[in-house]
Amino acid sequence: MEEEAPPKAEETRIDIINPPPPPPEEETNNRLSSQHFPGMNRIEDPEEEEEEEEEAAGGNHYNYKTPFFGWRRRGRRADTWLISIFLILHLLAFLATISLNDCRRNSHGQCALPALARMSFQPLRENPFLGPSASTLDKVGALRKALLLEHQTWRLFSSPWLHAGVIHLLINLVAIVFIGSYLEKEFGPLRIGLIYSLSAFSGTLLAALFVRDSPVVSSSAALSGLIGATLSALIRNWRIYTHKVAALLTILFVATCNLILGLLPYVDNYANIGGLLSGFLLGFGLLFTPQPRQVAQKKSALYGYDAKTSFNLKQTLQTSVKWKQMLDRPVLRSVSLVLFAVLFAALLLPVLLGINMSKYCSWCRYVDCLPSKMWSCNDMTTSCEAVKSESRNETEKLYYYFGDIFQAMASNSELTLTCMDNGNFGVLPYTNISQARTKDLCTMICS
Repeated sequence: MEEEAPPKAEETRIDIINPPPPPPEEETNNRLSSQHFPGMNRIEDPEEEEEEEEEAAGGNHYNYKTPFFGWRRRGRRADTWLISIFLILHLLAFLATISLNDCRRNSHGQCALPALARMSFQPLRENPFLGPSASTLDKVGALRKALLLEHQTWRLFSSPWLHAGVIHLLINLVAIVFIGSYLEKEFGPLRIGLIYSLSAFSGTLLAALFVRDSPVVSSSAALSGLIGATLSALIRNWRIYTHKVAALLTILFVATCNLILGLLPYVDNYANIGGLLSGFLLGFGLLFTPQPRQVAQKKSALYGYDAKTSFNLKQTLQTSVKWKQMLDRPVLRSVSLVLFAVLFAALLLPVLLGINMSKYCSWCRYVDCLPSKMWSCNDMTTSCEAVKSESRNETEKLYYYFGDIFQAMASNSELTLTCMDNGNFGVLPYTNISQARTKDLCTMICS
């Protein structure tokens, strides 16, 4: 009898199921945020969202809010070579002007800081900026009504590089380093170079329309143009910056200081006004794509990062994108550039035709120079009487009056200049004096 085989045990099938995948990091972070910090959204990493946001914004977006004058940023340029070149040119022009002035020889040692010898400056009563004389500014290319009427149009290109004195030079250079370096790093040298040059020339044209017969320089027009461009850059990107009011007050403070300097002699305030307006229009037309930033965290001042702006970044980015799309439309840029072109033509044509607005506006002179006991705002068309005193107490009147031009010719120990307009006089302990220098002194005596 065959032995029955034991029944086969039922095969048990065990399906090994892969463990469910972990929840996405986004859900985990959101869950943790809602558990531990109710009502707070997750802070997204700008680096991870960069490509997505660039695509949504058409390439023009900002990672997060940042201070307007923030210095630590991603994509920062290594240097500001264009602004550096401008600074060097201004410095060389000033050194050449002071060397040509040679106060020690032309003013017979009556100078400020005489220890500097040839590089010393005219006294403060003659030049409140500690700089050259009026006749020296004429020689190096300052603006003056009589000289422009002689078709010396080259002065329109030389005046923007000249400074009234060392005080004027230092203030301008510090402001240009502060504002110009920021703009060049933010928007590149090409656009900033155009704004700098066009603002300087436009301001010089406006100065030429109102210039009187006293030399003035227009180097502050370029600085005013940079100030105007900075203001328009802040307005265009108002929603994406923090500390906006502080940045706005800083810009207005620098602009106000620049205009106050224009109320002193030798610095033309109309150049400041023309440069400011030109820079503002050019800023709207050219400064429309600043570089993305990345600032250090745990900073909270005008130049730092505000920690509160780390929250609700989605809403911030969406809002900034909407504003950028609205402001970066070609219509706004085109209108700004057209307005600048109209302004430039309206300034250039009257200057080429020899029109001067100062004779039609008696009070316009006070916009450019406020009279004071400390300096003179008079024109250089004053006539004086010169009296030469001999060592044996004999006097000889040397009076030459041809129209408005005064000439003094003396060669002995003492020279007395008397203003024909008000009777003021001055006694000089020397007589070997040039015609140009005599005219400087005559203007001072008559003021």
